[in-house]
Amino acid sequence: MAWKSWRASRRHRKEEALERPRYGWIWKPVLVLAGLYLLVSVGLGIWWSQPPAPFDVEQATLERRGEAAYLPGARGTVTVATLATTVATLLEKPGGYLRNDIAPPGLWLDNMPNWELGVLASSRDLARALPQMAGGDNANLEVAREALMGDDRDWFYPATEQRLEQALEALDRQLSALNDEEEGFAPGQGLAAWMESLVARLDDLALRLAASVGSHEALIELAVDAESLPPRTPWHRVDDIFFEARGTGWALSQLLEGVQRDQADVLREADVVAEWERLLAELAVTQRRLWSPVVLNGSGFGVFANHSLVMALHMTRARDLAAHLAERLAEPPLAPVSPEPATPDDDRVEAPE
Repeated sequence: MAWKSWRASRRHRKEEALERPRYGWIWKPVLVLAGLYLLVSVGLGIWWSQPPAPFDVEQATLERRGEAAYLPGARGTVTVATLATTVATLLEKPGGYLRNDIAPPGLWLDNMPNWELGVLASSRDLARALPQMAGGDNANLEVAREALMGDDRDWFYPATEQRLEQALEALDRQLSALNDEEEGFAPGQGLAAWMESLVARLDDLALRLAASVGSHEALIELAVDAESLPPRTPWHRVDDIFFEARGTGWALSQLLEGVQRDQADVLREADVVAEWERLLAELAVTQRRLWSPVVLNGSGFGVFANHSLVMALHMTRARDLAAHLAERLAEPPLAPVSPEPATPDDDRVEAPE
């Protein structure tokens, strides 16, 4: 009894000590606030990790042109508006741009920041090709290109968000200039070079995805030479590459559709409309819902799926289609065939007997 009484007395003294002013009572609300902050951070992290839905390029063009929306625009209008809307999505989606966050919950996330990297890389590829598509030097397009090429993790001045806003302003100025039909893009100019950059982008993603597969039989199905693969992807970075590929597919789906609207006649003359549509369909498949809460790398017909293998397959098919398009668009257009002149015999009309 004495032992129990001593323990109860000791516990009571500790409780009293914690309630005394010299210890302060602030530790209780601090713990409550910390718990609430953790709960809110987890909720925001789940919300911010949801990728935005694809947008309609024609509707986006109307919205960005404003009062000039119902006036005829020059060639290149939809392309520039689509690129501007893609960049704006990085700033306006839930949570804004997260890749350079230095505080929770953005600091804890990795799927959405890598998705953003895929979108930003695809936007950079088109921004580099736009001056050539415009047929020469263009101050607005050069400003947009330089702004997008900055470090994607800068959080101090000038932060990545500020450079993205600079790129948006330059693209909007170019969009206003395209209200004049004389400022339009050259037909087909720069399309082949842009396709070649897409080939390099998709090939790099396919190889990095294949490096995380680890199955020799699976690599044979992808027609990938194991010796050409980069080092094996660490297990904790498998999902990073997967979501970078999803971001790339999301952005390219919009950008390719925007370019198709502006260069429809060029694509018809090159007879590549069917291949262009197949490329869009292949990229659309990469946006199917991921039912698993984590990226899995199962094998064969096992219980678990192999998400990296499936994504690598789609990236490889998209790369091959882009390579074919680059080759076809680089070919000079066929000269129109002039009709043969009519012979005198053809023009002669026999008199009735």
